[in-house]
Amino acid sequence: MNASILKCLDGLIPSMQLNERIKEAMGDRTKADFARAMSVTASSVTFWLNGETKSLKSNVAQKMELITGFRANWLVSGHLPKRVSNVEAGPDLRGKLPLISKIQAGSWDTAYDNFEPGDAERWMSCSVRHSASSYVLRVTGDSMTSPSGNARTYPNGCYVFVDPELRNPSNGDRIIAKLAGDGEDSVTFKVYKNEDGRQWLQPLNPSHEPIRDEFTVLGKVIGKWEDE
Repeated sequence: MNASILKCLDGLIPSMQLNERIKEAMGDRTKADFARAMSVTASSVTFWLNGETKSLKSNVAQKMELITGFRANWLVSGHLPKRVSNVEAGPDLRGKLPLISKIQAGSWDTAYDNFEPGDAERWMSCSVRHSASSYVLRVTGDSMTSPSGNARTYPNGCYVFVDPELRNPSNGDRIIAKLAGDGEDSVTFKVYKNEDGRQWLQPLNPSHEPIRDEFTVLGKVIGKWEDE
């Protein structure tokens, strides 16, 4: 028995590259449809499919699994089984997170980690891996509402899941930041920008100006929810 057959028996399909597995998982979806479902740009999907991407982050693969039904482990490594069985349990809801105010977010510490049902305005299930101190904020205003056609938009009234232990964002991450000053208005939700050593907060809505004041990162946005 040759080596390639042994590899197949071991659960690995050596002939398929990562981009080919992603393409198979996409099925008949267009790049735009898949980008919208994944909450990424169409150019990100193109990058995945052109063969330059050699690995997937675990949270990205897990989201692909939820959307496509193809196992995250197969997407990442090619190891079988390929598909999620239709009789398995649904996505792992990793606990419920409290909906809090921006004032609470601005002073979040371990005292809030012990919230119990009834202590928060609302508790919301989160299927994304997160720390125990994560929470939810309601988006107000339209500064993070993208122009038409952009899949990653956060309209007024939607909810964002925030992990306060992720305080070292990369350029382009969505973050919660606290501006110099006091009060609820000093906490804002924006895109983190860092280029050539310069940091600023960028709105998605081009009608709003970037914020270049001094700020502190309170946490990274790890997910979004919109009520129907």
